[in-house]
Amino acid sequence: MKLLLIRHGDPDYEHDSLTEKGWREAALLSERMARTPVDAFYVSPLGRAKDTASLTLRKLHRRAEIKDWLQEFTYHLTNPVTGEKELPWDRMPAEWTRMPLLYEKDAFLDAPLLATGPIREKYTEVCRGLDALLAEHGYERDGNLYRAVRPNRETVAFFCHFGVSCVLLSHLLGCSPYIFWQGSVAAPTSVTTLCTEERQQGIAIFRMSSFGDISHLYAGNEEPSFAARFCETYDCLEERH
Repeated sequence: MKLLLIRHGDPDYEHDSLTEKGWREAALLSERMARTPVDAFYVSPLGRAKDTASLTLRKLHRRAEIKDWLQEFTYHLTNPVTGEKELPWDRMPAEWTRMPLLYEKDAFLDAPLLATGPIREKYTEVCRGLDALLAEHGYERDGNLYRAVRPNRETVAFFCHFGVSCVLLSHLLGCSPYIFWQGSVAAPTSVTTLCTEERQQGIAIFRMSSFGDISHLYAGNEEPSFAARFCETYDCLEERH
């Protein structure tokens, strides 16, 4: 089985849609997806993900099923110093790197910082949603593995968001989402691919064969968006700080 995690195009957050550049990116993505056999499409309920998916679905005359748990992981924490609300992945390195629990697979949920928001509840909700869907497609969660009840070569595509994709990856690959939230960048319309391996009959794991692939943008001479990144050096004032 193959999973495709697709981030939405360059976002217009104010209108929960895409910028002009985002629509160009989504069009190039649709050309790529038109050449990719996909058995099922799932999409976040948010506009920027649905807009990105719309060009692919229209080209293929297909429909996508909306999954609420694919919405962006925008559940806020309270900064213990300032008292301000912050997204779980939008923390300064000098702060989160001093919290050893955030690096650990299961223990990250026990970090005192995460108790200031509904992170445990929402993380569990996403993981359960993914496992229920995978079970429908023949793979049932069993501890840290999946039982290949109906092993297959289906391809399933998810149109969603960077933050929630990091949660999905952490569950599938067995690590804290902070590893992906703070240590990776998946540009708009990038495609991350995971495939099952069944080296022992009936027992499967997911392995990531590519992360954040944007070859379709380069093929269309479209520069990738800066969204999801921060300034490369502090003096780059034109880049997001």
